[in-house]
Amino acid sequence: MTILTWLIIGALLMTIGLIGTGIWSMAHGGQFDDKHATQLMFARVAMQGITVLLLLFAVYLAS
Repeated sequence: MTILTWLIIGALLMTIGLIGTGIWSMAHGGQFDDKHATQLMFARVAMQGITVLLLLFAVYLAS
C-alpha cells in the first residue's frame, strides 16, 4: 500500500468519526450540541472534500 492509500483511508475514517460524533451529539442534545454542532458539521464537510480530492488525485496518478 502506498502513502496515498493510507492518507485516503485515514481521511475516510476521520470523516466517519466526525459523522458519528455529530449524530451522537444531535441525539443527546444539550449544551455540547449547542456549542459544537456547527463546528462538527463544518469539519465533516471539510474532511469529505479532502477525501474526494485525495481520491481524484489517486485516480489521476493511476491513469
